[in-house]
Amino acid sequence: MDHYLDIRLRPDPDFPPAMLMGALYSKLHRALYDLSADDIGVSFPDHKTGVRTRTPGDRLRLHAQQSRLEQLMAIPWLTGMRDHVTLDPVQAVPVEAQYRIVRRRQFNTGSLSRAKRYAQRHSIGVEEAQRLMETPAARQIALPFVQVSSRSSGQRFALFIEHGQAQPKPITGRFNHYGLSSEATVPWF
Repeated sequence: MDHYLDIRLRPDPDFPPAMLMGALYSKLHRALYDLSADDIGVSFPDHKTGVRTRTPGDRLRLHAQQSRLEQLMAIPWLTGMRDHVTLDPVQAVPVEAQYRIVRRRQFNTGSLSRAKRYAQRHSIGVEEAQRLMETPAARQIALPFVQVSSRSSGQRFALFIEHGQAQPKPITGRFNHYGLSSEATVPWF
């Protein structure tokens, strides 16, 4: 994982950045799924955390070997987004880069569908399940998120993203089809 590529959102008067990032990230997810890619990671260098300021930012960074990034960019996965983004060229990771794990975090957001599944698993009524889930759902989540649609299930959901602590050495591993991993690091600079 010695190269990266930045994709930046252009300002758009018709679409908020969060909507554009969700569309971009959903397209990336579909491309990674179609390629069966487990060697491409992502990060959000301009992300902000905090209940009122959480945002992934306007830049999506892809991390992989140079040939793999070129292979990804050779397929037309950005169709429909080209007017909304600028692409930087594939570049080598700076020597002084640190490393971070960028992973998905899941939270109980108290949705009706989640309450129904909980009720079914625990043989209780949906109303009781919703009541039990109110307290955890009331906590405020400070992590940035992107609204995406799953390629496998078709479900639309908020994908919360946590950037772990910076560390001096990389850890190799596999990435999921969202470019996230609970074990592997991506360069951070």
